[in-house]
Amino acid sequence: MSTAVPEIRNRSSRILDRAADSVLSLIVAVHMFAALLLAATLLFASPARAAEDVACGARDLVAELQLKNPAEYEKLKAEGDKVKNAGARFWKLEMVGHKPNWLLGTIHLSDPRVTDLPRESKSAYDGAATVVLESDEVLDQQKAAAGLMAKPDLMYFSGTDTLDNYLKPDQKAVLEANLIKRGIPFLSIVKMKPYLVTSMVSLSTCELSRKANGAPFLDMKLARDGVAAGKKIKGVETMQEQIEAMASLPLDFHVRSLVSSLKYPEYTADMMETTVQLYLSDRIGMVFPAGTYFAPETNVSDFQDMAKFEEVLITKRNHNMADRAMPILAEGNVFMAVGALHLIGDEGLVELFRQKGYTVTAVR
Repeated sequence: MSTAVPEIRNRSSRILDRAADSVLSLIVAVHMFAALLLAATLLFASPARAAEDVACGARDLVAELQLKNPAEYEKLKAEGDKVKNAGARFWKLEMVGHKPNWLLGTIHLSDPRVTDLPRESKSAYDGAATVVLESDEVLDQQKAAAGLMAKPDLMYFSGTDTLDNYLKPDQKAVLEANLIKRGIPFLSIVKMKPYLVTSMVSLSTCELSRKANGAPFLDMKLARDGVAAGKKIKGVETMQEQIEAMASLPLDFHVRSLVSSLKYPEYTADMMETTVQLYLSDRIGMVFPAGTYFAPETNVSDFQDMAKFEEVLITKRNHNMADRAMPILAEGNVFMAVGALHLIGDEGLVELFRQKGYTVTAVR
């Protein structure tokens, strides 16, 4: 663990409660943005693996810490417990005069541990008349891809501009060396915006293989199954809006994140597996503290961007989702499923729906 973390934590405690270094931030963003996952899958297909380990060899760092150093684990857990509404991923929404609704936090992965819903949420989903997702565009991959390509500036550099223009020599060396290990020549990605490349390299080969073979990530599975069952499918965002939010962050932030993801591939993979395990065990509040604790390095300059990251990619979108969902929720018997990190905190969806008059109760 970096010795700089305690000092940085004191100087920027509020931001650290919600975000870690740039590597974790982009891992979190990968979980949130179905559009980036779709684009990465379409552009980079991995061969199928014969006998797949769902964790793809990655480690659960929090579980290891709990086993080897229980005292440190309890400190980390205490940090996660401070985050409001972070101890559950499934919630019931009730309001007098309305049929109850349901809210599920998701991870946008095709990992079968994620896509297999627990009994309570599966029962609520089966009985719901309407399914609300971040974007209903997940139902038509080709249409979604065409929509993204209609605004190529969100995905690619234009004219003579390239990623190379924004890299320092040492950063370029890291990218070239680590991309070639993955069989990706640097020249093949030089026109791509860095967050698109990060969305690909942050995913395990197992996840990329599943996607390349057509396995739907959780949100897509909920949409497809809903259509097959005759449910209405609605979205509260467009994929274009999601990518625009990502693109609004400073480009040098994205460059640093891409470089870090490739520079520390084991950390990137282990944090992905750790995040999945925290999600499955309803310890969502520990995701950001764990990313900080295990970070191989922490760049102080990253924290200048973290406030904007939190505002644009989490808080602002939370308010938009809540506002757009309210007319749909008024119909009752709605199953809403969005990224789990949108549920937690003072301005997470759980708290926002309470402010809008709902009684929101964790379902365990």
